[in-house]
Amino acid sequence: MKKLLLLAFALMMVAFLAACGSSGAEETSAAEGSTEKMTVTHELGETEISKNPKKVVVFDYGVLDSLDQLGVEVAGVPQETVPAYLEKYSDKEKYENVGTLKEADFEAINAMEPDLIIISGRQAEMYEEFASIAPTIHMAVDTNNYMDSFTDNMTLLGEIFGKEDQVKEELASINTEIEGVKEAVSKTDEKALILLANEGKISAYGPASRFGIIHDVFGVPAADEGIEVSTHGQSITFEYILDKNPDILFVVDRNAAVGGGASAKDSLENALVQKTNAYKNGKIIYLDPDYWYMSGGGLQSVSAMVKEIQSAFE
Repeated sequence: MKKLLLLAFALMMVAFLAACGSSGAEETSAAEGSTEKMTVTHELGETEISKNPKKVVVFDYGVLDSLDQLGVEVAGVPQETVPAYLEKYSDKEKYENVGTLKEADFEAINAMEPDLIIISGRQAEMYEEFASIAPTIHMAVDTNNYMDSFTDNMTLLGEIFGKEDQVKEELASINTEIEGVKEAVSKTDEKALILLANEGKISAYGPASRFGIIHDVFGVPAADEGIEVSTHGQSITFEYILDKNPDILFVVDRNAAVGGGASAKDSLENALVQKTNAYKNGKIIYLDPDYWYMSGGGLQSVSAMVKEIQSAFE
């Protein structure tokens, strides 16, 4: 009888342990399959993605700048023209080179099997090809509504990567810096002209343009309110600069950003420009092209942009 009781007890224990093991396996399996999803509505459509994606490809340097600030690791970036302050992402041993800003290496991206791809304006026409490989979202700053657009983008990144609190802190800090600039600007009536220099050619940008944050957000009065709004700016001459006679010239040197060509200063500060108030007052400000031309709309770049404009009024 004792032997039978012991045998029955042993069989019960085996069954109990097997059941526990099965339950544990089911719970583990459920946990592994419970990745939280979210739907992102963006300029090019709606995309369902997994929160906290592990393998991310980024084609926008402003987004890369922000993820870097938030401590979010990425897997692949276009490495040909990475801004100097993000130089670590040029490491081909650590990060996959996924082509250039205008020519994606779809074979390399496909081989990576990414969880998420983030693109912006330069890649918009290739959206369908990206989306056929992995969930893809378009994230760019709307220059007509810069700060709201920037805030929405950063809030979205915070939601995707579980960095909501850090994003709120970063945005609060930037907004405080902006208020400081606006206060400094309000104490002067100096008018500014924004120029992009590119291989000896110059274009002017005004309110609502890609560099319009200077006027629209920081409140710096424009030397010319009627500048044509265009991606490439309004082509101008040196005579035009003298005619508008700005008190401040903000200059973005494209050659310095992409590497090549003569310095903008060599051609810009000629006899005509030397007659302007900006030159006479020592207020030709050469803005950092990494922030303004390559990676605008990032947590680091926007903060740096604020500080550069602030310097013109100190």
